[in-house]
Amino acid sequence: MANPILVTGAAGRVGAVGRTITELLLKQGKAVRAMVRNEDERARALRDRGAEVVVGDLLNLDSMHRAIAGCESMYFGMSVSDTYLAATVNAAAVAEHHGVKAFINMSQMTLAQMSITETTPSPQHKLHWLAEQALNWSGLPVVHVRPTVLLEGFFLIFTSDSVRESNQIRFPFGEGKTSPVAEEDVARVVAALLADPRPHMGKIYHLTGPQSETMHFFAQEYSKALGSRITFADIPVEAWRNGLLERGLPVHLVNHLTTMADLHRAGRYDRMSDDVLTLTGQRPLSVQEFVRRNAATFTASAKGAA
Repeated sequence: MANPILVTGAAGRVGAVGRTITELLLKQGKAVRAMVRNEDERARALRDRGAEVVVGDLLNLDSMHRAIAGCESMYFGMSVSDTYLAATVNAAAVAEHHGVKAFINMSQMTLAQMSITETTPSPQHKLHWLAEQALNWSGLPVVHVRPTVLLEGFFLIFTSDSVRESNQIRFPFGEGKTSPVAEEDVARVVAALLADPRPHMGKIYHLTGPQSETMHFFAQEYSKALGSRITFADIPVEAWRNGLLERGLPVHLVNHLTTMADLHRAGRYDRMSDDVLTLTGQRPLSVQEFVRRNAATFTASAKGAA
């Protein structure tokens, strides 16, 4: 039997990167070991689909040995956290010990503009940059995947309320352009890399959506998808930050998100790449199609049904 492919973060919400990678690999007939934080209904669903489920913690050494032993390739991804660097190094050390032959690392587009002398105010960006350096030093065969801002993880979460309530996208992005990418496109890239990693070792891939435009343009795309007039309202970064804190988001995450807003205002997310198309043979999902697929989340009827 073939060695399983390890996928961390496999029990995310429906559509999340780790979960989608797992589903794509299983559809291809690959043996998948899905690492999850808890034994719950999501873990049981993965097991029912044919995955080998391992419960563990990225920061726990014993957990990582159980997860990685016997795997020749793996995907590493972790949400924004002040323990991100420690978890990456822990996973890398165990992967090197067990002779992993392909380590696909989920990183961030912003790192393309960072160096030992250039960083951002976001502690998370610095942790990601250091994690990439540590992986490069580890001697592991690594591929770094750097998506730009995620449609599900950012646009869906932070625009749905204001679109439902006032037909507005309220972001502190100013006139900066951005090229958001869907998590399913990121997952398709990673699944393609894991299916045949050998030609990609040591490379870095940058993943964007099909368009880099201002939020005024994307408001028009929302309008076309929803059949109603949606406008963009630029708001001060500090006001947006206060709103995030009022929602109870961790300070580390809020500091990261507000840095992303500042970088958008400065035009630092105005990036384009053909890597999604090159690696998967499919064009990345547009904002208009994404909003159309998730129309219920952006409509008043969805709010009333919640």
